[in-house]
Amino acid sequence: MFKKLFYSLIKKAFALREIKSTEIGRPKNILVVRQHNQLGDLLACVPLFRALKETFPGSRVTVIVSPQNFAAITKNKFIDEYFVFDKRKIYRPGYFTRFRKLLRRQYDLAVVPVTVSISFTSNIMARLSNSKVRVGVRELNGMSNPYGFLFDRRVSMDWNRHPDQNVSEFCLDMLRPFGISTNNYSSEITFDSADAANASEFIQSNGLKAKELLIGLHVGAGKPPNRWPLMKFAELIERLNNSYSTRFFLTGSSADMEEIDYLKKYVTVKPALFFNRTIPEVAAMISEADLFITNDTGIMHVAGTTPTPQVSIFGPTNPYNWAPVGSNKIFIRKSDIIDDISVDEVYTLCEKALMEKAITGKKQVSELKR
Repeated sequence: MFKKLFYSLIKKAFALREIKSTEIGRPKNILVVRQHNQLGDLLACVPLFRALKETFPGSRVTVIVSPQNFAAITKNKFIDEYFVFDKRKIYRPGYFTRFRKLLRRQYDLAVVPVTVSISFTSNIMARLSNSKVRVGVRELNGMSNPYGFLFDRRVSMDWNRHPDQNVSEFCLDMLRPFGISTNNYSSEITFDSADAANASEFIQSNGLKAKELLIGLHVGAGKPPNRWPLMKFAELIERLNNSYSTRFFLTGSSADMEEIDYLKKYVTVKPALFFNRTIPEVAAMISEADLFITNDTGIMHVAGTTPTPQVSIFGPTNPYNWAPVGSNKIFIRKSDIIDDISVDEVYTLCEKALMEKAITGKKQVSELKR
């Protein structure tokens, strides 16, 4: 009963008449609300920010994000400003005042992109914003957005139209009807000289020599089905170490210490730990590597923004939808069970990536083998 009453009140107070026209003018101030997804989802939608900047040069893009995903865009060159919406702080007068001022600015366009779910909170934020045009989803995969009436321009989004479409391109389907697009679907993390210096200092302090291969790994993942077995990671490290003149580093945080302790026990070579770093620092560090190997998780998307060759290991998720875009971004998947992937299969892909990198020139082929 309460839900129905709430719905009717929201509709009565905030419903907008849908406008079928795709003409939205030349917006100068743009608001994107992307506060309801994880870090990887936000990184995958960087092409949407690029498309806005390419289509409307000189525009100002403001993004509302969440405490869980804001690190993905802290220094992104396509974003002029971001606000971290934390519902735990909304009752603090100072925080609420800043948030209200943000929404009451004069925007020409407000957009709520979607990938896998619809958020009422994001929808209502766009509606409460002082924007001339509000673009949101009418339905997602055939499921109606019950709060679609909060938008005057509504777009139907459906993964089933192109089941193997990459998420970076799927995000753009939200804006293509309005003539907003880009030919560059790659994601990006902007890191500065300080981030690069931190990576260089880490390399030097851990004795990761220039003439040796530098291989990074991310062995954790928030979702257990996305974790390739640690024993297989350990065997892979040993095989790579036996075949090449190699140094290793692991990315992660204190939450990954159980996995790290396991690897310390079962590998003879001890990887350096690049832990508890900012996302731009991680991107800078991975950029220094000759190869990065990762589970399907947020750091996979971070690595995907770098020029470094990458092998991503997938279980239940469709890699055609979620794997990073790029000619040197390799993925492997055999079934919903990630354990079905063998060490031999991953090792073969690593060899391929390393030899292709050697041919491009950073390391000579003769330097790769012991």
